[in-house]
Amino acid sequence: MKKKFSTKWKASKQPRKQRKYRYNAPKHIQSKFINVHLDKELAKKHGIKRLRVKTGDKVRIMRGKFKGKEGKVDLINLKKSKVTITGIEVSKKDGSKSRPPFPTSNLLILELNLDDKKRLAKKQTQGKKQVKSEVKSQENKADAKTEVKVEAKKETKVKTEEKVQQTK
Repeated sequence: MKKKFSTKWKASKQPRKQRKYRYNAPKHIQSKFINVHLDKELAKKHGIKRLRVKTGDKVRIMRGKFKGKEGKVDLINLKKSKVTITGIEVSKKDGSKSRPPFPTSNLLILELNLDDKKRLAKKQTQGKKQVKSEVKSQENKADAKTEVKVEAKKETKVKTEEKVQQTK
């Protein structure tokens, strides 16, 4: 198997190829793998379902031993797609404490760190474009239906006029 990252790779059912793609991906693509779902209120407010986690975001753990605990993101490991959270520690046998890494799939963003003003701007414009395209497609469907109805009415008028002329 080649070790180089392929930009032409689309998809595979084989888990080994999926793991290889994720492991050998460049950093700018690996950063897309650490998206986290937003809280329902945040999602409605910003019009986005998920967003890349950043240091300073307040998150809740949804799975595992620490389920329901909240804290701020302290460190992000792109290579492993894991996040460490302040305030959550595990005590070792020797008495020392360490912060365990959490997979991003087990987290939920409660508060966003909005120090970067461009963070939401790009995502919101994409979301608005999708909404606008959906609205346009619905309008086009409605216009097409009304056109069909108008044409049907014209045809019925023509038929009735022909019948009237035939009876005379």
